[in-house]
Amino acid sequence: MKTKSITTLSALPLLLASHLAMAQTVDVEVTNLTQGMYFTPLLVSAHDSATHLFEAGQSATAELQAMAEGGDISGLAAATVATGAVNSENPASGLLAPSTSTLVSNLDTQTNTHLSVVGMLLPTNDAFVGLNGWEIPQQAGTYTVYLNAYDAGTEANDEIVNGGGAPGAPGIPANPGGNGGTGATGVTATETNQTVHIHRGNVGDTDLSGGVSDVDSRIHRWLNPVAKVVVTVK
Repeated sequence: MKTKSITTLSALPLLLASHLAMAQTVDVEVTNLTQGMYFTPLLVSAHDSATHLFEAGQSATAELQAMAEGGDISGLAAATVATGAVNSENPASGLLAPSTSTLVSNLDTQTNTHLSVVGMLLPTNDAFVGLNGWEIPQQAGTYTVYLNAYDAGTEANDEIVNGGGAPGAPGIPANPGGNGGTGATGVTATETNQTVHIHRGNVGDTDLSGGVSDVDSRIHRWLNPVAKVVVTVK
């Protein structure tokens, strides 16, 4: 019994060192790769392996819906903090415009091991850029990840800019670039896939005073990936 006790105590420094080694400081740079889409305030979250801000093929949570339809990250931020996450909210201090970047510097992940990033795309009904539970490397270095745009599956992609944005209210909250149309009849009134899935992209049209869409197909269409994330582990 005495020998077992000595062995256990002698192992404590190694166990403690292993535990402390999990604490890392990272820089996270997010670049908008699209031609004409804006990202609403981003949530950058370092969390444990069991936490997921979204899951493809699953129904969106109420918190994800609020972010994807109206750009409200407060619910997701609160939910992740409740699990011990360390967050950076709205690092760009507003919208992230096309071809621009924002940087989260010296994010102390504490004992968290995974990284997620989300933000709504405008002008869309419920599209969002997403990094879901990416495992943070333990080795110092610079790592690049390209992100797709997802459809939350919670709202029909009618592509009508009408100030909508509250969960369950149809329509697009805004077109920040002011470079679309008005008076659209709507691309669709239904959403067949009501789970989180890869977004098909805006359909749009070129009719600025009618047509089926208030989104300009010459500006607001996109192909994945829509963002680049560069993580520097220190």
